[in-house]
Amino acid sequence: MADLLRDVIDRNRAGAAAAIPSVCSAHPDVLRASLSLAQAKNRAIVIEATSNQVNQFGGYTGMTPADFARFVWSMAEDTGCDRDRIVLGGDHLGPQVWRSGPSEDAMAKAHAMVAAYVRAGFSKIHLDCSEGCAGEPAQVSDAIAADRAAALAVACDGAAADPAGVMFVIGTEVPPPGGARADDSGDIVPTTPAAAAATLRAHDAAFARHRVAGGTSRVGALVVQGGVEFSPMQVHHLPPERDPALRSALADWPGMCLEAHSTDYQHPAAYPRLAELGFAFQKVGPALTFAWRQAVYAMDHLRLLSGRSKGLDLRDTMERLMLAEPASWQAHYHGTNAEVALARHVGLADRIRYYWAKPDALAAVAGLFADIDAAPPPLPLLWQGFAPAVL
Repeated sequence: MADLLRDVIDRNRAGAAAAIPSVCSAHPDVLRASLSLAQAKNRAIVIEATSNQVNQFGGYTGMTPADFARFVWSMAEDTGCDRDRIVLGGDHLGPQVWRSGPSEDAMAKAHAMVAAYVRAGFSKIHLDCSEGCAGEPAQVSDAIAADRAAALAVACDGAAADPAGVMFVIGTEVPPPGGARADDSGDIVPTTPAAAAATLRAHDAAFARHRVAGGTSRVGALVVQGGVEFSPMQVHHLPPERDPALRSALADWPGMCLEAHSTDYQHPAAYPRLAELGFAFQKVGPALTFAWRQAVYAMDHLRLLSGRSKGLDLRDTMERLMLAEPASWQAHYHGTNAEVALARHVGLADRIRYYWAKPDALAAVAGLFADIDAAPPPLPLLWQGFAPAVL
């Protein structure tokens, strides 16, 4: 499947505004919708899992890489999406999940994880070792990150039936402690070409030192900050007139493109503009589960207005679950109790997505759908929760 990605890169490097969407989600309804749209538009699509979602121990989804691959292929069969248009990707694969412990232990687990991803058929592998482990800075140097990434590349090749079919992605846009930096205009400061070039040089040296087959010619994309970001309550939109000149950093790397993360919630015009700037890989995730949450909350409100609520609404159920297990949102939302309570449910970071697979949440959503199916809301009530244009 790496050939699909190579084709996108080649067209983008040739001057076309070519890009491929990368959907980073494990929500079944989001995946069904994404795969259905890819099939309807006759487009290729990347479906990605992150190291905290999916790893050899199950992650927060309870799925190993092999489980997630079977899950995606099942969704493809359900939606009639051709498997040959789907690329499986692993995002931010490194020591992050285990970084509270010593680097040796965290990297040993990361080695096992990337091998499991490759064995499961993932062909787009983001090697991200930028975050420090116990006793290290929050973000390690380019040299350390690159050395660890190269070691993971060797682990990938050891697990691959055909190493040439595995494409690596390097670099990271993860904001420094305290969040992404904004300039005086409120725009997110993009990565500089010099910083991007330094990351490439560090990885080139490390791949050579670890004797990674093919070296950095196997790297298809460099993740950088292009100026798109969002916080729990604000979207930082791409300044359309700005060109951070990051293409120039790739001048000596003909088989490589740029990858943009956190492209959620952008204006539609931002995506072709990102492609023009060299971002042939564009990743989105929280915006999709955010939209799904909007829809089910709207349906639940209609059920309440219709007088058919059985007491606790869906929001009450989710609030109880999030308060009982706060680890997935607590470090991400700040402010007064009222502000944090609001962010838990409607924050753009969409940390509520970590709770939809809980048994109580599944039961609550199933009950909501059953009630709506049993007594569909009349048209005026539907207009209360959904725009007439989408009905």
